[in-house]
Amino acid sequence: MKKIPALLILMGLMACQGPEPRKPVKVNSGSFIKESVDRNKKLLAFEEQLMQEIIQKDSLHTYISTSDGSWYYYDLKNEVATYKPQTDDLVRFTYTLTKFNNDTIYSEQEIGLQSYKVDKQELFPGLRNSLKLLKESERATFLFPSSLGYGYLGDKNKIDVNVPLKATITIIAIEPIKNNNSE
Repeated sequence: MKKIPALLILMGLMACQGPEPRKPVKVNSGSFIKESVDRNKKLLAFEEQLMQEIIQKDSLHTYISTSDGSWYYYDLKNEVATYKPQTDDLVRFTYTLTKFNNDTIYSEQEIGLQSYKVDKQELFPGLRNSLKLLKESERATFLFPSSLGYGYLGDKNKIDVNVPLKATITIIAIEPIKNNNSE
């Protein structure tokens, strides 16, 4: 009979312990992320090497590097204009997209005249950054690594996964934003 109260007390003490968290079934070591980073570094190095080979073979143009990792040269430079697009300006432009081997992906006719409110609309990163480098009536050809193009997704149409791009961009007009304080 004395065993029953002792057993009840022991069971009561065990029931008062807090819940014990479950251990994860699968422990993630982070190796996938490390492999992905390594793969992307190798891809970028390969694409940078391709761009350098194009630049070295092209003796007709002087290439300029950008801070984001692309390269470009002017096809048509406007020596008179000084204004470059700023945030909220409206830019009208055309462009073509080709692969590095000059196979056309999208022609200027397919894309048509584009209107873009600077930094307020979605464009692929290379195009968005490049528009800010050109002045009205200028045309330049840019080399973009795939990370500045459509990256690991492609455009789900004509641009495959991780395709570096060559774009020829022409700025037709820049409409600066009207400052309300000056009115």
